[in-house]
Amino acid sequence: MKTLSCRDVGVDCDFVAQGQTEQEVMEKAAQHARQDHGFADIPPELQAKVKAAIHDKETTAA
Repeated sequence: MKTLSCRDVGVDCDFVAQGQTEQEVMEKAAQHARQDHGFADIPPELQAKVKAAIHDKETTAA
């Protein structure tokens, strides 16, 4: 599972995107940025920052 939060890229927002792939997380993050942060387009430099901040979610052993 991949995960990304707005806070991972320096935004004071509690949104967290999760997905099985980096692409899935990127799509969810882009949709959130448009809806909640007013981005019409995500600039390439922000896309790169977001992509670099995606990480594997740590799982806890049951």
